[in-house]
Amino acid sequence: MAVQKVFKRYEYKYLLTREQKELLQNVMEEYMIPDEYGKSTICNLYFDTPQYLLIRRSIENKVYKEKVRLRTYGRAEPAGEAFIELKKKYKKVVYKRRICTEYEKAIQYLCRGERVVGESQIGEELDYALRLYQGIRPAMWLSYEREAFYGKEDHELRMTFDQNILWRTEDLDLSSPIYGRSLLDEDQSLLEIKVGHAIPLWLSHFLTENKMFRTSYSKYGNAYRTLLREDQLVIVNT
Repeated sequence: MAVQKVFKRYEYKYLLTREQKELLQNVMEEYMIPDEYGKSTICNLYFDTPQYLLIRRSIENKVYKEKVRLRTYGRAEPAGEAFIELKKKYKKVVYKRRICTEYEKAIQYLCRGERVVGESQIGEELDYALRLYQGIRPAMWLSYEREAFYGKEDHELRMTFDQNILWRTEDLDLSSPIYGRSLLDEDQSLLEIKVGHAIPLWLSHFLTENKMFRTSYSKYGNAYRTLLREDQLVIVNT
């Protein structure tokens, strides 16, 4: 039976230099511990319509955003663990529905419409999204190296550092080698703070004192903007 998870939280993002990251991680030792994955390479396959409707709406709409993606930790194996995710953001609150299944089954479901992930409320929401977005298909491969932590006392507090963010629009297979174009400079990392309520005082004070300011940053969105600037998008009108 597939493992299912539902997340509801606030997410805040910061672009850090190598020095800022090291400074923050030194302070975190008192409050945070590595999570079950610790350091990992995360591979994602983002799904979109031929008109790139999901990412266009995500960029244009500040109130509601929605993404459909497939995620594995490291390169996928046919019978290996994969996560089908429906991620929504409404009025700054992030909601994520997640089903764990085998990679091969996930591809059968997402790409060929075969009902192989079992019946569930989350499955029904995914079914609806796939029906709603006509022609949805793999649109972008994206990976990054992540260090993940959670709070010693507050397990809802999670902090992740993403580096070496790579993306491509060809070879859209999570079992393929990890390669692509880079989104960040070599000494940059993307910090994501994920909380159920407010950022803890120790962290808020640290960010303020060290002039680390919140930013709006979407990995898929920034790669899509790069394609727009380079006039490389082929948008199919129906």
